[in-house]
Amino acid sequence: MTDRPTPLVLVGGVHRDHTARAATDLLTAAPGTVVVHHDVADLEQGVVVRTVRTQMAGNVTEEQTAVELAHGCLSCTLRLDLLPLLVELAACSGVDRIVLQLDPALEPEQLCWSIGSVLLAEGGTAKDAVQVEAVVTVLDAATWLADVTGEQTMADRGLAATADDERTLAQVALGQVAIADVVLLAGPPIEDWTAARLHAVLERWAPTARTGSIEHWHPARVLAGLGLHARRGRVGHPHDAVLAGQPPLEADAGIELVRFSARRPFHPQRLHEAFDVLLDGVVGSRGRLWLATQHDRAVWLESAGGGLQVGDAGPWLDTLGDDAELWAQASPERHVAAALRWDPLYGDRDTEIVVLTHRQSREALTTAFCQALLTDEELTLGVEGWDFDDPFGDSHDDPCEASSPADDPHAHTTEENQ
Repeated sequence: MTDRPTPLVLVGGVHRDHTARAATDLLTAAPGTVVVHHDVADLEQGVVVRTVRTQMAGNVTEEQTAVELAHGCLSCTLRLDLLPLLVELAACSGVDRIVLQLDPALEPEQLCWSIGSVLLAEGGTAKDAVQVEAVVTVLDAATWLADVTGEQTMADRGLAATADDERTLAQVALGQVAIADVVLLAGPPIEDWTAARLHAVLERWAPTARTGSIEHWHPARVLAGLGLHARRGRVGHPHDAVLAGQPPLEADAGIELVRFSARRPFHPQRLHEAFDVLLDGVVGSRGRLWLATQHDRAVWLESAGGGLQVGDAGPWLDTLGDDAELWAQASPERHVAAALRWDPLYGDRDTEIVVLTHRQSREALTTAFCQALLTDEELTLGVEGWDFDDPFGDSHDDPCEASSPADDPHAHTTEENQ
């Protein structure tokens, strides 16, 4: 293993051909580059085809291997093959950069989490050997906006990882953009209105990403020009600022980013009904919620197109007492944000949601959420009186049984589809 981690670039997208082209551009851009691709089309049969392409002094070699996996799941693919392979390649002399050409079933953020969190058999994590230099997402400019506002599942498009993969295409495609440092537009030219709406969405959902055409990008120049605000694989946290990167808040081409905040909890049943407003005319939403019936723990929300998820976002700082070790686990940014809004009675509890809308009105969104908050009368009942029916269950799937493609950093989820 080298003293310095080897740079790692992840290239993803829901169109295999576009992703392959961007990965090849990186391969040919500099000697000492290795491109790794896992084809998971036959995953349910317990076989993954791994392709490794290496460029040394202008010569490209290719090696294919059929990797047998007894469990037939993507988590096992990562743990048993991909992550150890990254460590092995990083230790090879002459390897200056590793590129992961991701199958559409693999989500970049979950893979970045796995690199830093999944323990390897020999100890440590892959992050000891590699460091994410950039996440590149390639999208089809003509179809992407329809994909992220639709209701198709990955299975509908023939992209599901397994038979029980229930993810929507919108969830995957929007997540690929959210973590991107570079967004490359591919496919045929599009008309001006479609282009305006596409760029308005990208500027608001991934404000720090560099966006350009795959026809004209120069990998070395683009990677060297990434700014200080590039995520470089940093996994999002439920208590991050929901408007990180300072996205524009004004409407453009019918696209608008709506922020909702509140300092009182939601009534769970009314919130459940209010979620209907997020399932039509909305590109995506994300945020943390204060739910009256789950007073000690924050709830995470994210939606994409016609799909929505809520999950456990961990304890509020107010519940940590004098446990210095737990306090130290929270980021400095979270400490500052909590201090600015601290309430003598409720501590740092609050709600903050951002919604990227393309047809739903700002008024409809804010009205739905306001009506779901506890009334003054309900608020005066206090925590002991907030014993309402709660439709939000709490469930956990082990990695090998989950419908998501890899170990999920937010393990407890409840899903709804329109």
